[in-house]
This record gives sequence, structure tokens and C-alpha cells, in this order.
Amino acid sequence: MKVQQTPGVFVRGPDEAPATWAMGSLFERLASGKETGGAFDLTLATQPPGIAPPLHVHTHEAEAFYELEGTMVCQTGEEFHALAAGSFIYLPAGVPHAFRITGKKPARFLSLDAPAGLMDLYDEVGMPAAERRLPGADGRSIEEEIPRWNEIGPRYGLQVVGPPIPAND
Repeated sequence: MKVQQTPGVFVRGPDEAPATWAMGSLFERLASGKETGGAFDLTLATQPPGIAPPLHVHTHEAEAFYELEGTMVCQTGEEFHALAAGSFIYLPAGVPHAFRITGKKPARFLSLDAPAGLMDLYDEVGMPAAERRLPGADGRSIEEEIPRWNEIGPRYGLQVVGPPIPAND
């Protein structure tokens, strides 16, 4: 009789998750695809005001955000959605989307990607976080990262399809 291998139970305490600096932000990997049998990635993202990735599509996975602190505006196709603490948004694979962190404070949100794999892109483009904080001069600038996103992103099914959401200051 063949025994099927399944992912095991694991527990992470506070500040035990591997952390990456990318896009001027902190990404703490609460659960990776290696730990979930490829089912999902779960990340605690902390992003400063003004961060705004371009309108893009994920061809491999769906994404969901649960806003813990701060605010953001999300674009899905031609629609815009304001998110604040307690808001949730689900983005099926293939849906063009973008977001901009708004307000004066960083946003913290849980990001779920299913199936797993998207956060491996962030790890490849970014760098290990020296501390659990937003990067400063010790991180890579977004201008340094953009060519890396453009080169590596397509391998992960990331397609840029438009500009970022403009600032509305």
C-alpha cells in the first residue's frame, strides 16, 4: 500500500516568518507553497503610502487581500474600490488589477495567493529584510528593482498591462 505524502502542520510565532524587502515594502511570509503543498502563499505585507504597482495580470494564481491597517484603492478592470481596515477583496486569476496605498500611514494587509508561487517572485526580485521594518537606504530602490521585475516577472505569469493608479493628492 502506497502512503500518500501530505503537507505537515506547522506553526509560526510572531516575527518568525522569513521576511523580504521589495517595492519599498516589507513582506513577511507566513506560509509558503513549500509548507502548504503548493496550495497557497500567505503573506503579511507592510507598504508605505504612495506605493502603486502598475495595472497587471497574474495568469497563474488568484489573489486576495484582507486589510488590517491603513487604506488603499484597488482597481479591477475599470472599477475602483476603496479598502480600509476590515476590508477584503478577491482577485481571480486573469483579472487586470492595480492598487495604491493611500493616506498618511503604511498599510498592513494579509495577501493570499492560490495556488502558491507568486511570493517566490518577490523573494527573487527583492532582498532578505535586515529587520522587520520598511526598508530605508539599506534596501534596493524601486528604480533598481524595475528592470528585475520586467525580466523575472513573466516567468511567474506576471503581465504588466497598464500604468499605476495616479496619485490623488
